[in-house]
Amino acid sequence: MESSIIFIFLSLSLFSNNCNFFSQVHASKYNHGKVKFKLIHRHSPELGKMYGTTLGPPSSSRERIKQLIHSDTARLRAISHRLVPRRKNFQVERLRSSNLVELPMRSAADIGTGQYFVSFRIGSPPRKFIMIADTGSTVTWMKCKYKCKTCFDDRIHHHERIFNPKTSRTFIPIPCFSSMCKQDLARSFSLKKCHRSTSPCAYDFRYSDGTKVLGIFGNDTVIVRLTNGKKIKVPDVMIGCSETIFGNFHEIDGVMGLGFDQHSFAVKAAEKFGNRFSYCLVDHLSPSDLVNFLVFGEVDDSTLPKMQYTELFLGIVNPYYAVNVSGISIDGEMLAIPSYASDLKSGGGFIVDSGSSLTHLVEPVFNQVIAAFQAPISKFKKLSLSVGPSEPEYCFSDVGYKESLMPKLEVHFADGAKLTPPVKSYVIDAAEGIKCLGFVPTRWPGPSVIGNILQQNHLWEFDLLNGKLGFAPSSCTFDD
Repeated sequence: MESSIIFIFLSLSLFSNNCNFFSQVHASKYNHGKVKFKLIHRHSPELGKMYGTTLGPPSSSRERIKQLIHSDTARLRAISHRLVPRRKNFQVERLRSSNLVELPMRSAADIGTGQYFVSFRIGSPPRKFIMIADTGSTVTWMKCKYKCKTCFDDRIHHHERIFNPKTSRTFIPIPCFSSMCKQDLARSFSLKKCHRSTSPCAYDFRYSDGTKVLGIFGNDTVIVRLTNGKKIKVPDVMIGCSETIFGNFHEIDGVMGLGFDQHSFAVKAAEKFGNRFSYCLVDHLSPSDLVNFLVFGEVDDSTLPKMQYTELFLGIVNPYYAVNVSGISIDGEMLAIPSYASDLKSGGGFIVDSGSSLTHLVEPVFNQVIAAFQAPISKFKKLSLSVGPSEPEYCFSDVGYKESLMPKLEVHFADGAKLTPPVKSYVIDAAEGIKCLGFVPTRWPGPSVIGNILQQNHLWEFDLLNGKLGFAPSSCTFDD
């Protein structure tokens, strides 16, 4: 199989039905001023204690997988809609920094842009907001009250978090007549209308499910806490003040843009924290004392057994992150996957997406992978999950099941690195007494999506300066 480009859509966000992890700030005992924030899965009992959310433990394991599939469906629509090649238009500059910062993250729901929440503070004086951390988005925006006198009055009455730029002495609107509004932000849905020279740059975001968000762009200061406890300011972060929202938008304050773009928070934070960010996901069925995290800065990999690196292609298809993959093997045998299915120019390609749970494969890839599993799973009674459309097609009774009976799956990168996920990441617990292959077919042409379950139990580090993706098996604990 020819080498191909795989797109890494790190969607840590809440704009997607795929939101699976909530997080709370957790300061761990780290040397070198490091700090960790834990991520809480959307189905964690901890979320049942949070006011105003409908998340928490599902009524059954079958309901759990049904929610994840529903989220994935919306997510896949969003990815397919947004996968548009763009030219690279900026470079990350080298800034020396040994500091590390991590942000609290939580899970999202309902629209199709990501999976995790993140907690950070905006403005002067700073106010705390719970945002979707989404590598598929380039703009950081939150629910806001700027000129609209009645916007979000009902939410303010219930003490929900609404940003008021007029109370922040560091908020500066971006003028609508500026070149930034007319040119740079055109990719971010800025509007051409400019009634007066003093009018702020307005935007109109449209999402694949019909949801739209209207507001104005501005710059403000973000406050983050280093692992050594020191608070620092990240000035001139571009944010969106969203006054009008139509459609699905629940339980979150806004979106943190982590996509690769000169205006995204990921690139802005990279300028201060070593030009790197990383995340680590434990098994979503693990005990609650095992946590997930997102970190800006260089992670100490000395305790990781085998940190592998592969080339990371930036700016080829903004805001996504691309790597070169050469094939997929089952028990050491490379699958005969058609090269066009991995070629973006032919309407294919792969996305490694933390915002999707299951792994969605276009039919030419899905058929090859499933064929390789036919013999081992034929030993078990085939069952139906019956949770609706887009459910896993191959489910079976777990009577007599052992992981040792399943073949080893590996993803091979062109420069020699290879991902070897544990069996439990592709043969998943779907319901009581039922196992399923964690793959779902999706239409061709279109992208394949490697979901977060397949990424579990690994640390993933994105080096924006040197164009490298590092990954290694990890327990994702604070002792790493």
